[in-house]
Amino acid sequence: MKRIILGSGSPRRKELMSGLDIDFEIDTLNDFKESIDPSIEPHEIPVIMSEGKSHGFHRPLAEDELLVTADTVVIIDSHVLGKPHSREEAVGMLETLAGRTHEVVTAVTLRDSRREETFTDSTMVTFAPLDAAAIDYYIDRYKPFDKAGSYGVQEWIGYVAITRIEGSFYNVMGFPVHKVYDAIKRFLR
Repeated sequence: MKRIILGSGSPRRKELMSGLDIDFEIDTLNDFKESIDPSIEPHEIPVIMSEGKSHGFHRPLAEDELLVTADTVVIIDSHVLGKPHSREEAVGMLETLAGRTHEVVTAVTLRDSRREETFTDSTMVTFAPLDAAAIDYYIDRYKPFDKAGSYGVQEWIGYVAITRIEGSFYNVMGFPVHKVYDAIKRFLR
């Protein structure tokens, strides 16, 4: 058996990993600097970020350890919406998403002392139109500054504004647990 390490401080990833009934620990010490060349194709960004987080782990992995890292982006009109840096940026992101369909892409990297695997999952999400009052209410009440695209599907905005999801709901939360589970099983063989 391997000791599984989740290299993420995301409360949602912790919750979803816990739901797999797999013992794991969290270790977020990392020296990876998150920055991306704007010329990189949007679907490659979460892959680069997830692999960077894995290789930026603060120490070499022991023989019995398996590190899991991930990154999620929202893509609309070939543009990536990451985490907002301000209230104004969050408002702008939600205005962009309102009444439209966007793609959520998550990359997950599993790495032990001998091998590495990165995979992605993609989900299409459709928002109803949102007025300024709804956007203001959501941002002021839920403060989605730690979420790609400025929203959490499991929060109020998901209840009132998401009209369609094609693909994994959990991927939209930031962790495609069905694929994570299968990949961990492969690594534990």
